[in-house]
Amino acid sequence: QVQLVESGGGLVEPGGSLRVSCAFTPDFSVVGWFRQAPGKKLEGVAYIGRLLNVIRYADSVKGRFTISKDNSKNTVYLEMNDLKVEDTAVYYCAAGPTFSLFPDTFEFWSQGTQVTVSS
Repeated sequence: QVQLVESGGGLVEPGGSLRVSCAFTPDFSVVGWFRQAPGKKLEGVAYIGRLLNVIRYADSVKGRFTISKDNSKNTVYLEMNDLKVEDTAVYYCAAGPTFSLFPDTFEFWSQGTQVTVSS
């Protein structure tokens, strides 16, 4: 059965850092990170190819967030630095066949983890 399990997240002050992890099984072509803030629609944050080293970031996180992978562990990471209050959201990882930041192109989703940036 397809499963994506997140870990990490939590509460951090503005300017701080957090890392979220996504362990997935079985293998997929693309793993993406998405987030949804209260009252806002689901937003693509970044994606990475499992075999191809294709990476893309949303403009809102470029230069602050880093997506990476460990294929030996079937795990993708999202390192979030210089966090801002507007980064507060529930973060999801998702897996699918397409290199895209559009949520509709991803088939399988994690349960989500809360990231709160607040002083």
